[in-house]
Amino acid sequence: MSVHEQFAEDLALYALGSLEGAERDALEAHLKECALCRRELEVLRGDLSVLALTTAGPKPPARSRQRLMSAIANEPRVPAAGPATASRRRSWWPVLGWVTAAALALVCIGLMRQNSSLQQDMASLRAQFTDQGSKLEQANEVMATLLDPDSQKIELVAAGNKPEPRGKAIYQRRNRNLIFLASNLAPLPAEKIYELWLFPANGGAPIAAGVFKPDARGSATVVNPPLPEGIEAKNFAVTLEPESGSHEHPRGTPVIVGVGE
Repeated sequence: MSVHEQFAEDLALYALGSLEGAERDALEAHLKECALCRRELEVLRGDLSVLALTTAGPKPPARSRQRLMSAIANEPRVPAAGPATASRRRSWWPVLGWVTAAALALVCIGLMRQNSSLQQDMASLRAQFTDQGSKLEQANEVMATLLDPDSQKIELVAAGNKPEPRGKAIYQRRNRNLIFLASNLAPLPAEKIYELWLFPANGGAPIAAGVFKPDARGSATVVNPPLPEGIEAKNFAVTLEPESGSHEHPRGTPVIVGVGE
């Protein structure tokens, strides 16, 4: 048996970090003098590194696995020659158990990464469903306001002039929902804006119900502006205000005012 065959088993165990005691010291002393064994040790370490870093799945690269298995299969079977020789014989079962545990750990890491990705996808889907649910709820509120027989429907016409600009306010006091539709409005002068007002039935001060700009055809829509709770509307009106809006009370000229149905 050659010197290289004598240290073949110890090289594999040394690469796995399982060689200890006098055998480890003897091998390290031999490695300082033997370039061939040092190269073989580096090859074994490289194969084990490739095997450990394989995270794409439980199957290691075929070439690295083959090299490791070949190194194990080619280990010389030296007959027992006494207590000293018997102490060098080691079972490969602990080594194989270590390799199996490492492979299982890599599989678990891969499954954990897949689970994290699935959780992120589920969170994204939940956010999309929540957004769609909010839009559907708003659409249902609009339809409920339009169809509710208790909603006030007030037509707005040009003040003191032929009814060219028109508007309709549909107001649901119970839920503070307001839908206002306007048409045939004149283009806005520079630094001006239209503002909608709610006039309470109790004679209180007018309440600002939103500013808006008509499109090129003179049409505009105001949907559910912020309004106080429980206010019964007597009338609605649209005035021409400064671009920043009036907010406290109408300051501009009325453009269209409401006529209750």
